[in-house]
Amino acid sequence: MEENNLNVIKVMFPDNSEREVFEGISLLELSKDCEENYKSTIVAAKVNNDIKELSYHLYESCRVEFIDLTYDDGMRIYRRSLNFILIKAVNDLFPDRKVVICHSISKGIYCEVEGKTELNAKEVEMIEERMRELVKQRIPFIKKIMSLEDASEMFKNIGRMDRYYAVQHRNKPYVTIYDCDGFEDYFYGYMVPDTGYLKEFQLKYYHSGLIMLYPQKTNPDEIPEFKEQKKLFSIFKEYKNWVRILGAANVGSLNDMIKKGCVNEIIRISEALHEKKIAQIADMIAFNKHKKKVVLIAGPSSSGKTTFAHRLSIQLRVNGLRPVTVSLDDYFVNRENTPKDEDGDYDFEALEAIDIKLFNQHLSELTQGKEVDIPIFNFPNGCREEYTRKLKIDDDQLLIIEGIHGLNNKLTASIKKDKKFKIYISALTSMNIDDHNRIPTTDTRFIRRIVRDHQFRGCSAVNTISRWPSVRRGEEKNIFPFQEESDVMFNSSLIFELGVLKILAEPLLMEVDQSQPEYSEAKRLIEFLGNFLSIDSKEIPINSIIREFIGDSCFYK
Repeated sequence: MEENNLNVIKVMFPDNSEREVFEGISLLELSKDCEENYKSTIVAAKVNNDIKELSYHLYESCRVEFIDLTYDDGMRIYRRSLNFILIKAVNDLFPDRKVVICHSISKGIYCEVEGKTELNAKEVEMIEERMRELVKQRIPFIKKIMSLEDASEMFKNIGRMDRYYAVQHRNKPYVTIYDCDGFEDYFYGYMVPDTGYLKEFQLKYYHSGLIMLYPQKTNPDEIPEFKEQKKLFSIFKEYKNWVRILGAANVGSLNDMIKKGCVNEIIRISEALHEKKIAQIADMIAFNKHKKKVVLIAGPSSSGKTTFAHRLSIQLRVNGLRPVTVSLDDYFVNRENTPKDEDGDYDFEALEAIDIKLFNQHLSELTQGKEVDIPIFNFPNGCREEYTRKLKIDDDQLLIIEGIHGLNNKLTASIKKDKKFKIYISALTSMNIDDHNRIPTTDTRFIRRIVRDHQFRGCSAVNTISRWPSVRRGEEKNIFPFQEESDVMFNSSLIFELGVLKILAEPLLMEVDQSQPEYSEAKRLIEFLGNFLSIDSKEIPINSIIREFIGDSCFYK
């Protein structure tokens, strides 16, 4: 068809500029004229707030916002596409081996390559070289739609039982498959147009597996320096082994256990593991050769810090100690002295938002047995009250301080190292959707927060989604750099929780309208939760960490 026989449509961009184009234009073609407006490579676009791959064609007037690698969605697409060529490269070189995409670590992804022989450093070099060959060839990623029946049969024939079981409980009657040079696989989410987009990456041999390092959205043209995180890696490994013993290494096997009526057993065992770990931490504190006077609990948003602190206090009492909680919130500086972020908003998560000098003075005096006047902060007024509360601790008492800066030594500089015990807590997801599609820790916490904000703070999903990037920036700056400073790490995730959260989260996410910028993220989370069968919360104990988010906790009555 001649171009002059085509209809003209209007495309509006984020800066409210408009452009007339012929219907049928692809996003890839349209992006060529917009590249100069973006900081890095464009990998996808939002069309009326719905994410589309660059192969998508426009047939009616719409609003288009291109996505580059400085966007969270852009980095997800980049990482997912890298995972594909890693898996293909291993299949090309070692067809008898299997790749398992495990978990994030040190600005990268840890992966295992399973086979009759253990992976070695030379083979990792070969895999990286093969990946770079695939990048040079600019092989397109071709999307295919298969019926659920045909996809199930395909996965069964090629021995991908992890994927076979994962699709058995899908609500959709079809499965999206990607093809790269004849190699087919399923990936939860979108892809770049071709392998040529994937120039920046690096493989590192690590613990009989490999770490794939990739750029970060803050600097998409460089590979970040690898910094070993031994404690974090160890806790991931411990929990991965545990879920395998339980028989729920992936969502498919978990859903199968739910369908067989085994969910109550899963809940009881998971909760028992949490209690055992908390009791072990309490023992480490109580029976330490150095008498601890301050216990610091830190972790990112929606990790379950408050419930953990309550349960730890109970276990410390079992050991003959009497913990006293001190809230960092009462040491906020007055509102006019609060630092501001790059957007000019008050940065309540900055260390400077806390009166560090007064806090350290009080800590020092309390640990010496002196009585202090604890301030009381009035949040609506943004300043301290004129009155205070008196506090003095006895010899068998210790202070528990919960807050995002707990692992930062500047917060407690007045206390000697051997008098402090630092705990890092996060929901470190230890289960995959399948071997090639992991469950990001961030998504578990994100869904927890969406549910909690609605249940207890009257916030809509739109409100929580819109604030989440700011929360994540605060975590990257104030929490994650200090993870390895902890004495112990606690994984607050529960393998059954997404089935429980799904019931409460899905209706909230479905309220997000396509006219809202948060629509694409709500849609992504709905798709993600679609992998899980629902689980009734009635069997969950009232002291469970998940109760902090869904309600009916014994600690909040």
